Amino acid sequence: MDLGLTGQVAIITGPVKGMGRAVTRAFAAEGCRLGLLGRDVAAISPVAEETRLGGAEVLVHACDVTDAAACDEAVAAIVDKFDRVDILVNVAGGSGPIGKTGADTTSEEFHDIVDLNMRGCFNTIKAVAPLMMVQRHGHIVNVGGTFGMRGRAGRVAYSASKWGLRGITKSFALELGPYNINVNCVAPGMVDGPRFRDKVCRDMARQLGISEAEAAERHAADYALRRITTDADVANACLFLASAVSRQITGVDLPVDGGWAAL
Repeated sequence: MDLGLTGQVAIITGPVKGMGRAVTRAFAAEGCRLGLLGRDVAAISPVAEETRLGGAEVLVHACDVTDAAACDEAVAAIVDKFDRVDILVNVAGGSGPIGKTGADTTSEEFHDIVDLNMRGCFNTIKAVAPLMMVQRHGHIVNVGGTFGMRGRAGRVAYSASKWGLRGITKSFALELGPYNINVNCVAPGMVDGPRFRDKVCRDMARQLGISEAEAAERHAADYALRRITTDADVANACLFLASAVSRQITGVDLPVDGGWAAL
């Protein structure tokens, strides 16, 4: 199926690692022109060059998404180059303390992750919304998490931030809907990669006296499909929600978790 994304301008935050890199590659493969935003421009360069070699037009711009002025400046630079913005995919975010109870989480730890995961998305949406409203066209996709759909002990800061992001998504969906702008949230479950293998599985293996491979199998057993989500699964969901084939979908939380949060 042709998703009709060729030539559209997509801003992607946090494009360097894991899901962000997969999302960047996926949108480039669909023929999008890319605006890649992150604090470390040097770190973005390899993926930017990779997509350029594949034929994509790419602009890399330094941006701390928690800084509203920096977001405005980055969007202005992208508009100056490409004349428009059709898509915003908010991947940038953090995980916060892992395995800490709420009582043991410091105010600073809580604030830092809520600030990044909520205010960062608010700032970028606020920066692109006026332009999309004039265009009367746009797709915004926020990458949340299933711990923002079900509670999770030991992840209070992260869980709170992703629950809050759902509220941001739904409120903007209502406000921007009359301007033909879709706003949705993709909620990955555990995503296979270095953090899952080296942190989550290793910690479980140590606690239970099992191998890391067995720990991964135990996590997979929690899901109806008995498998762990991949970066590509998340990227494909973002493509769907950023395209015209999802034209009648807005304000949703789409769990990409093999069947856990919604079952």
